[in-house]
Amino acid sequence: MNFTYLSGGVCEGYCIVKTVEQKLNVKGVPYLDFVLSDADGEINAKLWDYKESVHGKFEAGAFIKVRGTLSKYNGVDQFRVERIRPVTSDDNVDIGAFVPTAEYSGEMMLTKIYSYIDSLKDEDLQKLTRAIIQDHEEQLLFWPAAYKLHHAMRGGLLYHTLSIIKLASAVARLYPSIDRDLLLAGAILHDICKIDEFDVNSVGIVKNYSVKGELLGHLVMGAMLIEEKARELGIPQETALLLEHMIISHHGTPEFGAAVRPMFLEAEILSELDTLDATVYEITNTLSAVEPQGFSARQWALDNRKLFNHGRKASVPKANLE
Repeated sequence: MNFTYLSGGVCEGYCIVKTVEQKLNVKGVPYLDFVLSDADGEINAKLWDYKESVHGKFEAGAFIKVRGTLSKYNGVDQFRVERIRPVTSDDNVDIGAFVPTAEYSGEMMLTKIYSYIDSLKDEDLQKLTRAIIQDHEEQLLFWPAAYKLHHAMRGGLLYHTLSIIKLASAVARLYPSIDRDLLLAGAILHDICKIDEFDVNSVGIVKNYSVKGELLGHLVMGAMLIEEKARELGIPQETALLLEHMIISHHGTPEFGAAVRPMFLEAEILSELDTLDATVYEITNTLSAVEPQGFSARQWALDNRKLFNHGRKASVPKANLE
């Protein structure tokens, strides 16, 4: 842990609450049992004689500042918390140094997406995509794209979305038979209801699926959102219907959550690009921890394959979104 050491063996620092549980000691007095983490690792911590009215309430994902003392318990480092509080804007601390975070800022990625919206020549698609993105700006700036798999990081939803948009734009230039506006609008909105699918804490980490996420999922909710917004804006039903189909089919097959398989060209391309971006991220992320000429463990998310690091390029899980 990257703590600053003060006098008398006391140290302090900023960290994320990875887990927290209230327990009772042998005398029946409450205490909090934490696992705290930062970019350097994690540590078990105890806040003895816990009183919620004095210390406050903490949950997994909270960004905090702590002060206390380090000691050994059964040969393992343990941190005894003496002071604890939430991090505030006055601390001027970058959350990106403490949680997995996209290397581009949310503001930069959102600006790029708006530039693609501005490029749409179909006025109905432009109006619809802009209105939906504007409605969700605040969450989009930090929302992750997944619970555990690809782009499960702060800002991951914009990162994945912008990657798909750039891929779609390149493919549309290659094949003149593609309706560029329709493909880009689908790319911009394909995962928008992950905002409703996940319960995300203030630092951009998924705590769990929401009730709506479990019962409906982001594909169905996305189609519902498009239909509702299109009706509100007076967008033709046939235009909204095409986008709704792209949303509910972009996982490709029912076994991966698609309600139907893609039934027109732009829907098929969106599905393939979504799979491509997720796969590139998963492979490079896995191989970033594998030495050149070495193999990874089997990856269940990639058909239980071992992956080989040939060493010809650095395995860095990032895209060029400039």
